[in-house]
Amino acid sequence: MMRQKIPVIAAKSRLSVMDTFFISHGSPTLSIDESLPARGFLQAWQAKVFSQRPNSILVISAHWDTDFPSVNVVQRNDTIHDFYGFPKQMYDLKYPAPGAPELAKRVKDLLKASGIKHVNEDRKRGLDHGAWVPLMLMYPEADIPVCQLSVQMHHTGTYHYNIGKALAPLKEEGVLIIGSGSATHNLRALQFESSSISSWALEFDNWLKDALLEGRYEDVNHYEQKAPHAKKAHPWPEHIYPLHVAMGAAAANAKAELIHSSWHYGALSYSSYRFKTSR
Repeated sequence: MMRQKIPVIAAKSRLSVMDTFFISHGSPTLSIDESLPARGFLQAWQAKVFSQRPNSILVISAHWDTDFPSVNVVQRNDTIHDFYGFPKQMYDLKYPAPGAPELAKRVKDLLKASGIKHVNEDRKRGLDHGAWVPLMLMYPEADIPVCQLSVQMHHTGTYHYNIGKALAPLKEEGVLIIGSGSATHNLRALQFESSSISSWALEFDNWLKDALLEGRYEDVNHYEQKAPHAKKAHPWPEHIYPLHVAMGAAAANAKAELIHSSWHYGALSYSSYRFKTSR
């Protein structure tokens, strides 16, 4: 039986992006709140974290949950303001990054080759705030093509890790893979007037950090059984699944690095990670 040949994106350069990233995007107010340390971290992205200019960017966002993996196939990304009751100026923000239809097709081909039968194309969807808020700070010129990939909340961490493994070849094609979610995400447990960190949130965040830095990726895949306060930290899993995709895309021997840590509202962790793969 002949193996199907998967088309490769025509390279603009010989750039390889060997790192993948998980970004905790926290509250939508990250887009305007100068007091948040995570905002400064993302604004310094190109200078201090990742100086390479990728050919394109693939964002796996917690804010796009679908029954089957879906990619947005557009020429120009609209800015989706998928939040409610925030200051008016946030709804005026735009991030009109080019779409990446070739990358979307490549993602679809890789996922189908890995055994996923249904991968949908969305030809209208732009970028939700899990994508455009961090990208607006990281790449404010909005001139790098961006494609989004959805999560499947009804599946598992291992499922999303395997999606990441299927997407690993994109790194050799100059694609920056970013999972955008949150290290902790329980909106009902936020403490708007508190300056202290809830013990359950800190314990989960520390467990996650230790597991990642020690390379215990299988434990992270099964965080519901392994981590303290897992259900409290993530009542629903959509904000941690982008981490699994970034982790899977990095390779089993990748070294995790904590690149930012801060807190908001006493329970919302902005912990963010780089997964570095040696050639």
